[in-house]
Amino acid sequence: MASSKETNKKKNEDQNHDEHASHKHRHKNILTRNLHAVGGVLSLLQAGTAALLLYLLNGTGMIPWNYILTAFAVLGGMVLLVVLLVGIRKKRTRIIAIVLSLLMIIAQLIGSSYLHRTMSLLHGAEASYKTDVLNVVVRKDDKALEIGDTGEYKFGIVDDLDDEEKETFLETLRLNTRQENIDYREYGTALEAARALTEGEIDAAVYREAYGSVLEEVMDSFASSTRVIDTFEIRTEMAYENVEPGEPFNLLISGIDVKGDISQTSRSDVNIIVTINPKTKKILMTTTPRDYYVEIPEVSYGQRDKLTHAGIYGEDASIRTLENLYGIDITYYVRVNFTTLIDIVDAIDGVDVWSDYEFDCFTDSEVHIDKGWNHLNGREALAFSRERFSFPDGDNQRGKDQEQVLKAIIEKVMSPALIVNASALLDSMRGSFQTDLPESKIAELISQQLSEGTDWIILRQAAASGGGGMENTFSAGVASVTWPDYYSVKQNTARINMILDERPREQSSKQQ
Repeated sequence: MASSKETNKKKNEDQNHDEHASHKHRHKNILTRNLHAVGGVLSLLQAGTAALLLYLLNGTGMIPWNYILTAFAVLGGMVLLVVLLVGIRKKRTRIIAIVLSLLMIIAQLIGSSYLHRTMSLLHGAEASYKTDVLNVVVRKDDKALEIGDTGEYKFGIVDDLDDEEKETFLETLRLNTRQENIDYREYGTALEAARALTEGEIDAAVYREAYGSVLEEVMDSFASSTRVIDTFEIRTEMAYENVEPGEPFNLLISGIDVKGDISQTSRSDVNIIVTINPKTKKILMTTTPRDYYVEIPEVSYGQRDKLTHAGIYGEDASIRTLENLYGIDITYYVRVNFTTLIDIVDAIDGVDVWSDYEFDCFTDSEVHIDKGWNHLNGREALAFSRERFSFPDGDNQRGKDQEQVLKAIIEKVMSPALIVNASALLDSMRGSFQTDLPESKIAELISQQLSEGTDWIILRQAAASGGGGMENTFSAGVASVTWPDYYSVKQNTARINMILDERPREQSSKQQ
């Protein structure tokens, strides 16, 4: 009897064990099948994100074909590996496949996002317009608080707007003042209009906002005796050229003396012509003093002005002025301001620049510079670039220092160190620079650098020189200027043309 009970008990235990084992086996099979299904879905997502990344790589135009083919082989191989691992009927193997696939999906999405941001940045920086902000200014004690209060006023408008721009502004005045006929008088310069306002000849003056700092320099009490009651924004399309792939060209680096909106017109304190020869991988920088006493074509009508004032009339005016001075063609421009320089230098963790002098500068805050090498952050680099009163050679030395900073930025951006800071650099430049350099040209230069990998040779030449004096200027009356030394101008022109015309040694020897 006892033996029978023990036998039944053992049978029950064996049955329970078998049922448990069977349940465990079914559970394992279900888990394995689920892992297989999850792995299959993830492998499809991985293939999709890989295709997106390859599409964007090709779409930038910056990546050489051998790089794209290599990326295709690697990404395709990773998809195939995941598919093979998922097909193996082992739980651990399928888990490894799922983790690997998730990591690849995340990496490919990050890469796609990075490429999309790069393309957006380049597209957003490329601009074919300039923005002129017009100030409507009245005397300090005037009763008008806004443009609608000026219905019966006599306006003084500076005659440097074209017919379409002027009519757009007058139509805006009519709408805001509800006056069909606007009483206005035209003045040749902002200085004439400002004086007419302070002397009571007109009730309101209308001029480009960029003139403000010029008027404050010339008329000591103007800022304190007047106030701006309204502003109007006028955007003007700018035509630009292009050069064939691989051909040399000149580019103007223009630094305006303001912070904030990069599209607004302002004085151009930095004027560096960058001559780029992709064939020889040489870059030549040529600085022109901001106070150079030159004609501004299509603006000053034969009268001379300071080069820095050309920026008031837009980047196209600065380009025409320098083209006229050197007898060269400037195809593109890049426009930056104080904010741009600070952000870019900080994004690449500072730059190393050489200083010929030890000095302290007090622009935005006190910065000490040692003679010799200095590692500068964005704020310090800006102060270093702006200082001129600490040097016997004044503005000429400032031009050299600006070239030092630009050279240091170019060298660091083109070095492997950029990879670590690329994301921060892109964020810092978003909306802080403007150029008419087409995306295709930027992509071409990047693609060439990736393909060849050789270093560029960055050269600097002495700034065009000249003698100082007080002369009458088109935009600001009598002011301190630098008369051009045309011998030094011709020397610089010859060096620019030499870099443009230079061919690689292999090509030169073949033609000979």
